[in-house]
Amino acid sequence: MAGVGVRLNRIFSKNTITTNLIGFGYSTMISIAPMVVVIGAVITMQYFLGFSKIGYAQRELYSCTLLYIFIFSLLTASPFNAVLSRYLSDVIYNETYEDILPCYYLGLIMNLILSALLGVPFCVHEYFAGGVDIVFIFAGYCGYMALVQVFYSMLYLSICKDYKKISLFFLIGMVFAVVLAFVLVKLFRVELTLAMLISMDAGFLLIGSLEFALIKSYFRENSGKYKEVLKYYKKYWQLVVTNLLYTAGLYVHNFVFWTTEQRMVVANSFVCNTNYDMASCLAMFTNITATVIFISRVEMQFHGRYRRYSEAVIGGRGIDIETAKKRMFRQLGEELMNLVRIQFIISVVAYLLCIVLLPQFGFGGLILRIYPCLAVGYFILFTMYAAIIFLYYFNDLIGAVLTSSVFFVTTLVCSIFATDLSEIWYGIGLVAGAFAGWSVAYYRLRVMEKNLDIHIFCNGNLMKRGKGIKPNNKVYDNGETIIAKKKKSVSKDDKAAAKRAARKAKILAKRAAEKNKQEAKQATKKTKEKRREG
Repeated sequence: MAGVGVRLNRIFSKNTITTNLIGFGYSTMISIAPMVVVIGAVITMQYFLGFSKIGYAQRELYSCTLLYIFIFSLLTASPFNAVLSRYLSDVIYNETYEDILPCYYLGLIMNLILSALLGVPFCVHEYFAGGVDIVFIFAGYCGYMALVQVFYSMLYLSICKDYKKISLFFLIGMVFAVVLAFVLVKLFRVELTLAMLISMDAGFLLIGSLEFALIKSYFRENSGKYKEVLKYYKKYWQLVVTNLLYTAGLYVHNFVFWTTEQRMVVANSFVCNTNYDMASCLAMFTNITATVIFISRVEMQFHGRYRRYSEAVIGGRGIDIETAKKRMFRQLGEELMNLVRIQFIISVVAYLLCIVLLPQFGFGGLILRIYPCLAVGYFILFTMYAAIIFLYYFNDLIGAVLTSSVFFVTTLVCSIFATDLSEIWYGIGLVAGAFAGWSVAYYRLRVMEKNLDIHIFCNGNLMKRGKGIKPNNKVYDNGETIIAKKKKSVSKDDKAAAKRAARKAKILAKRAAEKNKQEAKQATKKTKEKRREG
C-alpha cells in the first residue's frame, strides 16, 4: 500500500487546513466511499420512489433481502481473500505477473461455488416455506452472486492501488441502478421492491464487469499455474482461519440477538432484530473513520520505518539493524496510540450528534439504549484489527489466529450471556470480545518485539525441504554392530583404493619402460655416430 502513502504525503506535506481536509477526503474516498455510495443509492431510491408508502411486509422483505445479500457475500468471501492477497503480494514481488490470472480465475470459481452451494438451499426454503414470488427470489439470488464477484474483484484492484477506480466503478454502478429503478417503476410499472432489487442487481453486475475488464487490461498473460495457488491454502491456512473468524465475529453478536424474543421473522426465512441491527449500524458508522485514520497513518509513517528495517536486515551492520528495529517499534506504538486518541475524539463527537439528532428522525427509544455499548465495542474492534494488520507485517500468523479465535469465541459467549441483561448492556459481548482479542494481539506484538531477531534470523532451514524416505536419526552407538559395519565399509574402501593404486602403478611402470627403451635407442645411435667419426 506504499502508493497511497506517497500520495498522502504530498497532500499533507503543505500542512494547511485546506490540504488536511483534502487529505482526509482522499483517505475517505479510498477506504469507505464504496459503502457510502451504495447506502446513498438505496436511500435515494427509497425516498423518491415512495418506498414508505408500500406495505410493511414488502418493505421488510426487501430490507432483509438486501441485508442478507451483503452479510453472506462478505462471509463467503472471507476464507479466500487473505490467502489470495498473500499470493498476489508474492507474485508482484517476484514480478511473475503471468501468475495473477490463474489466481483470479481459480479463486473466483471456488468463491462462486461456495456461495452458490450456500445460497440455493436458502432460496428453496424461501420459496416453499415463505411463499415468496420466484422472480423476487431469483433477483435476490442474482444480486447475491453479483456482489460476491464485486467483493472478490475488489481484492485485486486494491492490491494494484486502484482505490480511485474502485470508488468510480461503484459510483457508476449505483447511478445506473438509480436510473434503472426510475425507468422500471415509472415507465414499465414494475412492482417497486422488485424494480429496486433488479436495479441493484444490474448495478452490482456492472461494477463487477468493470472490475473484471480492468483486471484483464492489467494482466493479459496466463501461465496456467493453478496448482501453485492451491498450495498457498495449505501453506497459509492460518490466514483462512483468521479472516473467517474475524468476519464471523463482526456479525456473531447480531446472530445471537436474532434468536431472542425481539427477533422478527420475514417470510418464514429471514430473521433479524431491527433495533439491535440498527444500533450496530450506527455504532459501526460512529467508528468507521478509524479505518481511514489507520490507512493514512500506516501508509505515511509506519511503512517507511518497516521498509528501512528490512533494508538494514538485508545489507546493514548490526547496530543499524538494532537502531532500525527500535525506531520501527517506537513508530508502531505511536501509531496505535494516535489511532486511539484521534478516533476517541471523533467517536465522542459522533456519539453526541447521534444522541441529539437521531430522535428527530425517528431513531430513539430502544435503539439509542443499545447504541452506546456497541459504539464502545466497535471502537475497540477497529483498534484490534489494526493490531492484526501489524501482526501480518511481522508474519506472526499464529498470533493472528489466536487473536481472531479469542475475539470470536468471547464475543459469542458473552453475547449469549448479554441476552439476559438490560438493553443498555446488550453490546457487552462485542466489547468483551474485542477487548480480549486486542489484549492477545498486543501481547503477541510485545513478544515479537523482544524476539524479532530470533524470528528473522533463526527461522530458516540449512537443507531444502522435500519429500522422500526420512534418514535414520541414530548418529552414535556403542555396540559392536556399528563398529563392524564401519570396519566393513573401511575394508571395502581400502580394497577399492588398492585396486586404483595398482592400476596407477602399472600405468606408470609401462610409461617408465617405454621411456627407458627410447633413451637406450638414442644412446645406441650416439655411440654408433662416434665410432664412425673416429
